Amino acid sequence: MTLLLRLPLIVILGGIGALAMVLPGLYAHALDQHKIGSIFLGAAGLFLLLAAMLGLATADRAQGTRASSVLLVMLGTMAGLPAMLAVPFALSLPDTGFFNAWWEMVSCITTTGASLYAPDLLPAPLHLWRSLVGWLGGLFMLVAAIALLAPLRVGGFEIMTSPYGRSERFEHLPRSGNEPLILTPLSHPAYQTELYDPVQRAMRAGRAVLPVYAGLTLLMWMLLLMLGEPGLVALTRAMGTLSTSGISPVSGPAGQGSGITGEVVIFLFLIPALSRRFWPGGGELKASESWNDDPELRMAAGVVLLVSLALFVRHFAGAVGVSPTGAKGIVDTLDSAISAAWGGVFNGLSYLTTTGWNSVEWEGARSWSGLSSPGLMLAGLAMMGGGVATAAGGVKLLRVYALARHSERELDRIIHPSSVGGGGLMARRLRREGAYLAFIFFMLFASSIAVTIMLISLQRIEFDSATILSIASLTNTGQLAGAIPLTPTFQGSAGMAGAPWAGWAGLPGFTKAVLAGAMVVGRVETLAILALFSPDYWRR
Repeated sequence: MTLLLRLPLIVILGGIGALAMVLPGLYAHALDQHKIGSIFLGAAGLFLLLAAMLGLATADRAQGTRASSVLLVMLGTMAGLPAMLAVPFALSLPDTGFFNAWWEMVSCITTTGASLYAPDLLPAPLHLWRSLVGWLGGLFMLVAAIALLAPLRVGGFEIMTSPYGRSERFEHLPRSGNEPLILTPLSHPAYQTELYDPVQRAMRAGRAVLPVYAGLTLLMWMLLLMLGEPGLVALTRAMGTLSTSGISPVSGPAGQGSGITGEVVIFLFLIPALSRRFWPGGGELKASESWNDDPELRMAAGVVLLVSLALFVRHFAGAVGVSPTGAKGIVDTLDSAISAAWGGVFNGLSYLTTTGWNSVEWEGARSWSGLSSPGLMLAGLAMMGGGVATAAGGVKLLRVYALARHSERELDRIIHPSSVGGGGLMARRLRREGAYLAFIFFMLFASSIAVTIMLISLQRIEFDSATILSIASLTNTGQLAGAIPLTPTFQGSAGMAGAPWAGWAGLPGFTKAVLAGAMVVGRVETLAILALFSPDYWRR
């Protein structure tokens, strides 16, 4: 363990990725797909050997703790590590090409879940590999949020910290000369102990998060198996839910095998993506002591209920006597109404957490509401995103909450200019500097969407398709591309298993590269990437 802690973090992550290749290799041999199994096991041995050699070569090097090195590790994990993970995938599909395999792994590790391949044409071990990479990507983000991003005050932590290092408490008496200095564990930049080393912090956070993350995945897998889902489908659903990647070996709604009961299980396990409160290390992001007053949970509940209510109420007067399925009568109409309401609630939470799964009742909800393609509504949910420091993408609920509270306070000051805001220290922080930083991030996010659309449009792709593909990439919600009808380009292919009609595989190579970069930007976040361009981060 001592030697492991002396290694660079990227080498440790490479070793973990190599060990993960063993699982699909053994699964392929169990299915008598020995060629794929040999490829994965051979790649696992090769990359483990390379990781060991790199570890021996870099073990005695002085490890830097500068912010630039931490951000480079995150960028290397999201953009460089998929090159290693793509090797067995590309060898298992010789006609797909390495670039397409790399793109697929970038989509998985960033928990985007977009795929170039048709689910029914891809071998089962490759489905397991995609899901496993997405699951590891979600675990990495849960660990990196506390171990890497928190000390830099990015990734959502910037709006919860004391602004400019000043005291926010009003003092009526002189400060005591021997007043103790209170430091925040795991994130304070001046914490010059072993917690200041990125590897030490990552190991400590990983030991705390992994048991909970793996335990919830195992529990959900068992529940879906008991509800009738096949083994691989149940496992990938569990992995895709906890990591919010939405990766599945089958197409169609989430509960096509287990029904509404299975969707209720998925719905419950999507809730941890709404707040860091459910995961270890979330003490710094608690804006309230009680769960009932948690701003992210309350914001999520309000948004999901508002969307489902909007879908349910729209054209309600004309749908009272006729159900979406054509059945007549009060009982049939009430049953259809309840099913449509559930479809709206499930899809609302699914896209809000950037998972992107559809309910079995989603078509009924669309028919009930009269909306033929509510893609923009789902895109808005994905842009809002889940909780800060979770596996979800998007702008994040806490930033939206800070902007909402600031707007509420400004309106109140217009009516009562001399009023006192109240709410305590945390509310004052969110309304002031928190809202200011949240607005900056929102503008950067909007600028990223505009730049991505502009680059994609260079390849003569229609504007609506370019918009939805850009939002899907930057919010890490790959399934969003199926929410509205896209015009396929058919200019490229990912081989015999490719699906150019699905909106991704038929794109030109340049467009795929731009979208892959957008996935990385959306996962690491724009503020963290812009920090690399600050001269302060590169000074020794």
